[in-house]
Amino acid sequence: MSESSQSKYVVAGLLLGIFMAAIDNTIVATAMGTIVSDLGSYEKFVWVTAGYMVAVMAGMPIYGKLSDMYGRKRFFLFGLLAFLIGSVLCGTAASMEQLIAYRVIQGIGGGALMPIAFTIIFDLFPPEKRGKMTGLFGAVFGLSSVLGPLLGAFITDALSWHWVFYINIPIGAVAFSLILKHYHEERNTVKQKIDWLGASTLVIAIVCLMFALELGGKSFAWSSAPIISLFIVFGVMFTAFFFAERKASEPIISFWMFKNRLFATSQILAFLYGGTFIILAVFVPIYVQAVYGGSATSAGFILMPMMLGSVAGSMVGGTLQTKVTFRRLMAVSVAFFFVGMFLLSGMSVETSRIALSFYIALVGFGVGFSFSLLPAASINGISPRHRGSANSTNSFLRSFGMTVGVTIYGTIQTSIFTSRIGESSVGSGNVSEPGDIQQIFQPETRGSIQPELLTQLTEAMSDSVTFVFTLALVPIAIAAITVAFMGNERVLTSKEMKENAN
Repeated sequence: MSESSQSKYVVAGLLLGIFMAAIDNTIVATAMGTIVSDLGSYEKFVWVTAGYMVAVMAGMPIYGKLSDMYGRKRFFLFGLLAFLIGSVLCGTAASMEQLIAYRVIQGIGGGALMPIAFTIIFDLFPPEKRGKMTGLFGAVFGLSSVLGPLLGAFITDALSWHWVFYINIPIGAVAFSLILKHYHEERNTVKQKIDWLGASTLVIAIVCLMFALELGGKSFAWSSAPIISLFIVFGVMFTAFFFAERKASEPIISFWMFKNRLFATSQILAFLYGGTFIILAVFVPIYVQAVYGGSATSAGFILMPMMLGSVAGSMVGGTLQTKVTFRRLMAVSVAFFFVGMFLLSGMSVETSRIALSFYIALVGFGVGFSFSLLPAASINGISPRHRGSANSTNSFLRSFGMTVGVTIYGTIQTSIFTSRIGESSVGSGNVSEPGDIQQIFQPETRGSIQPELLTQLTEAMSDSVTFVFTLALVPIAIAAITVAFMGNERVLTSKEMKENAN
């Protein structure tokens, strides 16, 4: 078999791995209303996503460094296997607590997939082809997100939400076999000391931060001893992580990379974009089912414009990165992102579905640029020996932003919604408790709610979600300022690199 044919099989395996991870997120988001209706515990639903993201985020920098040290293949395959095991377990979950725990197992595997897949692409292809490939990977990410809501809605309505996790099994199995058989990487890695101190302090810090954000104001008061203790442990562990990385011979995150302006700004943008884009995947399906009414299918279809927009943005950004500077392309990205989110922040219960579709399409197009541009900017000028670490740092900070964003915004949305319904008469009639809102997510039970109570519930949900969209304008504005400092670099072709070397 020719080398070209082998590369095609490897790319196919990598694309399927990314497809599986991306489709899983959107399927879960689409099915969330049904999951809440079945398992209850509405106040915990955000952790189905946040728990997964915590595990993904903690694993990314570790996998990236290990792939630099010992090769990409073994850790990509491990990630696929762990993800599949977690998917099987999620399908068997009988409570929200079990589902959250099993999603963490999925996340342990998912942390290896995206950063290592992009790094393998940078290893296999020359600079002039990387833009096309990263654009393709970003497009597949977007396409999988389009199919995810539709497939998730169909499976949820036709079978049950448990099957939205089982769909990963055949996809992951094919990806595993393709990479195992056709990816033959060069054995030029050198055994190095693993930074276990940095890895352990990082994981402890992140877990403490997430628990503090989730439990604060709910299970415990923000000023209570448990919450304060969690924040203190986070601060201590994160400080320890920082010092451990500065002294480690092979740190998990190499801080010297941040001296490069393009690398540093790309990491900031990854964090800001991750923290804002994730709220759409989480809250738009919930908004559609709770405010507009309808089944999971309605929530699935409403996400299509956003994902199609992200496909277009990713392809445009990937294609142009050898011709236009990163700064100019990201300026276009942040402009569409801001306008789309601004329009979303002004929605009400009277806003039509067509208008909502247009707004999220604008956001999707803007964010799509980042899928292909930020990974490329992160490794631009970085030696192959450090590509895994550089790429995983970018993926880590995007996931960190997603984790912090979904937790903080989820806490704010829940707090505002609970406050609004507490001020109304929602506690009477057909809704037994202020927090017991599962009835509005399903058409069968929604019709049994008294009109006045239903109006109060939908208005409270609409106001709480649009307030979150309004807050999201702040990090997007910060992203716009960050873009201005990216400099005038772009991806150089192999010919240009040789000319510069001479």
